[in-house]
Amino acid sequence: MFQQEFLNRIRKRLPANTSLIEEIAEALDISYDAAHRRTSLKSKLSLEESMQLARRFHISLDGLHDVSSQDIVAVQKTASIRSEEDLQKYFERSYISLSSLKASEESHLLYSAKDIPLFYLLEGNLLTRFKCYVWLKLLDPTFSNKKFSHYHPSLPLLTAAKELGGIYGDLTISEIWDVTTVNSTLKQIHFYFEAGLLEIEDALVLCSQIEELITNLSQKVSKSRHGFQLYYNELLLMNNQVLVQTKSQQSLYVPFSMLSYYLTSDSSMCEQANDYFQKQLEHSKLLNTAGEKEQNTFFNKMYSKIEALKQLLSAYQVLDFE
Repeated sequence: MFQQEFLNRIRKRLPANTSLIEEIAEALDISYDAAHRRTSLKSKLSLEESMQLARRFHISLDGLHDVSSQDIVAVQKTASIRSEEDLQKYFERSYISLSSLKASEESHLLYSAKDIPLFYLLEGNLLTRFKCYVWLKLLDPTFSNKKFSHYHPSLPLLTAAKELGGIYGDLTISEIWDVTTVNSTLKQIHFYFEAGLLEIEDALVLCSQIEELITNLSQKVSKSRHGFQLYYNELLLMNNQVLVQTKSQQSLYVPFSMLSYYLTSDSSMCEQANDYFQKQLEHSKLLNTAGEKEQNTFFNKMYSKIEALKQLLSAYQVLDFE
């Protein structure tokens, strides 16, 4: 029962005209015949093989078992990040996950944006470098006293980041923002500047790049780009949860640390999450269809925050008497 359902879910993740047997053989590094025995249920998948396939095809194993208590939900978690190499792998795994979502029929992603969505921060510019610095500063013990100007991310890390950021725009997405969504990144700039770890020149460039990010977002909204919706919610707090919906299943990503998520495909929990998302949307304004005045009001509030930080940084520069 488990193996059949598991294989069915893998089959649904594959593009049309793709051989399940060949995909299993490649994923497990076994012969075609050995893969055929597993797909025909003549041989059982081992626990290790099941976990390997679940990681490869981004399938949650918890959804394949009946759980006796509705109050208990099994989850997977993303790998811990403790180094730049771990961060690179995180970007690469996320890219693979979104690639499979892109190939799925009728896929849709709901994003409750407490902070600026990760994908907008991965253009390969100074802002990308700064966010990698911030994440590693908090997760990598070797970054304890490192200044931002001394941090130079590897080319593979930047490549993986830019590829991940690029694929996000190809998905069907509904994002829920508040004007406070930019606060966290602005606070990080201010904090590391005051700590003497970020030079004022870099801090001002970062502010300008966030401003450019918001401008690009406003243009997507005003042009009503197909497959993208931006909602403004000033009533309910966002939490960076992501609900992925495809024709075959739903998956919920729940943040539990800096970049790490718990992942579940438990149908009951995903339905409850979807209900809450729908309540958020009901109490939100869809900016794509709002008037120009309402759109400008929303974006101008964030521009004002950025400008306020710029002025604060410039005031420090003027008051530097030495």
